[in-house]
Amino acid sequence: MSILQAIILGIVQGLTEFIPISSTAHLIFVSRALGLYGGAEQTARAELTTATIAVIQLGTLLAVLIYFARDIWNISYAFVRDHLALVRGQKSEAAMEMTMIGKRQSRLSQEAWLGWLVIIGSIPIGTIGLLLKKMIEGPLTKNLWLIATMMIVVAIGLGIAELVGKRKREMEELGILDALAVGGAQVLSLMPGASRSGSTIMGGLFAGETRETAARFSFLLSIPAIAASGLLELKEAYTKLPSDSYVSLAVATIVSGLVGYASIWFLLRFLRTHSTGIFIGYRIVVGFTVLALLFAGVINATDAGAQPGQTGEPKQEQTLPTAIAPTPNTNQSTNNRRQNSVNSSRPSSRRARSWNENK
Repeated sequence: MSILQAIILGIVQGLTEFIPISSTAHLIFVSRALGLYGGAEQTARAELTTATIAVIQLGTLLAVLIYFARDIWNISYAFVRDHLALVRGQKSEAAMEMTMIGKRQSRLSQEAWLGWLVIIGSIPIGTIGLLLKKMIEGPLTKNLWLIATMMIVVAIGLGIAELVGKRKREMEELGILDALAVGGAQVLSLMPGASRSGSTIMGGLFAGETRETAARFSFLLSIPAIAASGLLELKEAYTKLPSDSYVSLAVATIVSGLVGYASIWFLLRFLRTHSTGIFIGYRIVVGFTVLALLFAGVINATDAGAQPGQTGEPKQEQTLPTAIAPTPNTNQSTNNRRQNSVNSSRPSSRRARSWNENK
């Protein structure tokens, strides 16, 4: 992977990770257009692409951690503080304030309760992701039929959520049902084309959250998922990816972090006054365009850049067996010479007749 390819991948990852248009789908589109790992066999190429995407996602993870640093600190501090107080048989001051105003989660403060919601919402994708790890890394999840279909399906779901969602509930009103709805929807992001932010915002809207609340909770919920997948693949990427690609990977990760930070800032402000309609329309156009190109045979559903049996290693020429020269028929050549003929010891019939006449 060249530096230019790394910069392009980083920009695409940063732009599409948090905007609900599917980062994985666009990274697969771009990686195929750039001919990334073009010398590898299809399955190996799919695994290399998956590892690259997961590592680059660490840049966008860093963007989330920096953007929500204050929220993350408050949640972590309150989570530890409130549970230590519960162990001592007490309540924190913040928890008592919640009791006084009549909130459900009176044993915990709002920040500590939000920490539990992030944990609960992360269980579905963590469980399913580990169970389907091999399939996710394989060529099936790079198939353009699947990607285009999921682009359209989630767009339709997001559109329905916009129509039927009440969009009234704020962050302080979130409960277990929100964690289950958003966390369950996040499982869809395991399929390329679904979009992590698109599926989780859809789940939040169905649960009655405001657009900004759904997006903010979606970003907080993405932290464990992106961290787990990125760190898990980082170990395997060290052994799978070529050693000369480490610098390019670092460049792509940094670029994705910078662009991702700007994307978070943009989306949260955009959703305060706008719907997700523009993203829904974009997803539908891209999805049907890809399907049309597939039906027309203009593009292949799977990456046909490598022939079966090839690997990422340099191709070695096969040594063909040397043609064997025809072996002369020794019996035939011998029989054609009179002195070696098996009949040479016997007189010919003409010599026999001449001997009888002279006798």
